[in-house]
Amino acid sequence: MMNKIGWWLLVIGGLNWGLVGFAKWDLVANLLGAGDPTATLPRVIYAIVGLAAVWTLFTMGSMKK
Repeated sequence: MMNKIGWWLLVIGGLNWGLVGFAKWDLVANLLGAGDPTATLPRVIYAIVGLAAVWTLFTMGSMKK
């Protein structure tokens, strides 16, 4: 279950970074922080996505089917 959550958080984070890179628009900051990427709630979301990346990195071997 944690692997699936981590995977989905990575997808969401990747899409957000794609929007930042291509359109200079931060979806997370705009939805949760009124456009301010330094607001508290977007920073919490960024931290959770970062933890999901670390989790997924260390559990990639167990994701084989």
